[in-house]
Amino acid sequence: MKALRFSWQGALALLLCAAAVAMLPLFAADAASPFTGGMTILVFLLLIAAAVASFASLGPALLATALFIGAHGAAWLLLSGLTGNEGKAQLSFFVLIAAGWLLAWRCVSVLSSIRPRSDLGNYGLRLLIPAIFGAWILIIWEAVTRGAGVSLVLLPPPSSIGARIAGSLPTLWTDVEQTIFRSVLIGYIIGCASGFIVAILADRFAFLRRGLLPIGNFVSALPIIGVAPIMVMWFGFDWQSKAAVVVIMTFFPMLVNTVAGLAAAGNIERDLMRTYASSYWQTLFKLRLPAAAPFIFNALKINSTLAMIGAIVAEFFGTPMSGMGFRISTENGRLNLDMVWAEIAVAAIAGSVFYGIVAILERMTTFWHPSIRGGKT
Repeated sequence: MKALRFSWQGALALLLCAAAVAMLPLFAADAASPFTGGMTILVFLLLIAAAVASFASLGPALLATALFIGAHGAAWLLLSGLTGNEGKAQLSFFVLIAAGWLLAWRCVSVLSSIRPRSDLGNYGLRLLIPAIFGAWILIIWEAVTRGAGVSLVLLPPPSSIGARIAGSLPTLWTDVEQTIFRSVLIGYIIGCASGFIVAILADRFAFLRRGLLPIGNFVSALPIIGVAPIMVMWFGFDWQSKAAVVVIMTFFPMLVNTVAGLAAAGNIERDLMRTYASSYWQTLFKLRLPAAAPFIFNALKINSTLAMIGAIVAEFFGTPMSGMGFRISTENGRLNLDMVWAEIAVAAIAGSVFYGIVAILERMTTFWHPSIRGGKT
């Protein structure tokens, strides 16, 4: 077994650490809270130890642990040193952040090579890898905005956005209730259900299929900003108009995908059903709908994001004194960008949860399909 293995991320991290030594100090001389020499040495030790460990022939789990501790420990110390020193970071500070990012990259690469033997370990890795990736987006964002002294009006750091979320939970919850639990969910259910029913009818009657699908493609291309004001005039300023926009946005993706899925059943299977003298409805429920299930769930996942976008954009054109789109519009006008980003973050989290629920239901429902069985390791 080889004693050493090459890691270009580790080599480049060592070079960056050497360059950072020549560029010290980490903060300007007039910084309010200078970084102590002991803390600086600890940051270098963490990064260098993790970089050296990346060359060792360690087990994947042990190597990933060493890289994780080194990269994230150094990043945490560097970010903690920004308190009171906003806008005073020197080039060496950003060079060390880059070295930590390279080691985190190596950590993710090592984790990606691990093949767990249990489903629990597999699910854990599938959560851990994107969590590390996302954490470093936030770390770099925090380091750049606070270290370089970027104005809060231009781009607030994640810490300010998190503090705003924590301090505005009642307001955010009211907006979530108005936008998601009323406009999005009701419009999503009505749009997807009606699209599915019309798809069954279009499959049964050829004139509907030939006449409705081209119109569906046309309506799908309509801009939201053109439809939303019309829906507000028709249905009023409350959630009903936003739900109507969501219905329009989700109806035709469900229609088109369901019609395509119903045509996905193979000719051999259809011939077999004919030999059993199956009726249209027996063939539909026992063969064609199960074959169309991946297409239907694909439409449900697409619509889960379209519904969020449609409801939030529709709220820009008239809404009661609550709602995520309303809050984004008004707070942007007041230059409260931290609140705007807080609403965006909550919308992103809610949309991800919505998509994840649909994806879980898909795996539970279509566990027999090759696309699901092939995804297991």
